[in-house]
Amino acid sequence: MKLAFIGGSLLGAIDGLPETIDENLKTPFGQPSDSYLTADINGLDVVYINRHGRLHTIAPHQINYRANMFGLKMLEVTHIIAVTAVGGITDKMPPMQWVIPDQIIDYTYGRMQTYNDGDENKVNHIDFSYPFNDDLRKRLQDAVEDNNHKCITQATYGATQGPRLETIAEVKKLERDGCDIVGMTAMPEAALARELEMDYATLSLVVNWAAGKGLQKAAETISMEEIKRRISEGNSQISKIIDALAVKP
Repeated sequence: MKLAFIGGSLLGAIDGLPETIDENLKTPFGQPSDSYLTADINGLDVVYINRHGRLHTIAPHQINYRANMFGLKMLEVTHIIAVTAVGGITDKMPPMQWVIPDQIIDYTYGRMQTYNDGDENKVNHIDFSYPFNDDLRKRLQDAVEDNNHKCITQATYGATQGPRLETIAEVKKLERDGCDIVGMTAMPEAALARELEMDYATLSLVVNWAAGKGLQKAAETISMEEIKRRISEGNSQISKIIDALAVKP
């Protein structure tokens, strides 16, 4: 196994990586968001990239997802854990809840969703019935629970365009569609990973109630300061989760 972590607002970096190698790659699909950091954690080969860039300058709709994922393939990555900060929609998704979604609905538009550019001999239809790898999700669940955190593993992630947050009416639609959490980056990452035959799972932390939900029912706006505080708290927890994951057989 060669394991990659994709960070963003959450997991802006992996602290304390030993003997890190900085890999600058060029891909057939353009420039990745940043260089790749490669290291050894407890004997496991690990790669890290921040989808927004290390200075967090690339908005969700501007990310070159194809380059990011193809670069991981070039580095011979076999398994990917994508870390995301999300909003909670249903009552079981309050702030600071860890979630490993098992399904996804894609509401994004205008993103390069596939490596099928019309130059292939035939169209590559992938089975996407189950967008996240179950074996990797189970390993991830064990690592979260080993650190005494509750983890929900049956949830649908609604992927929206961003970078703005959603309206109350949009969140109501997401809930009617069956979404439990809402984020901006799991698609097309998950589909591209499937095309490249890399196992992919998402670890999400709820950092706010989505618009009109939870405490937001009585509030006019979502507090960005509260989101930042919860992201900081989540970052303090996630390094332990990564360590637990790296020692699993």
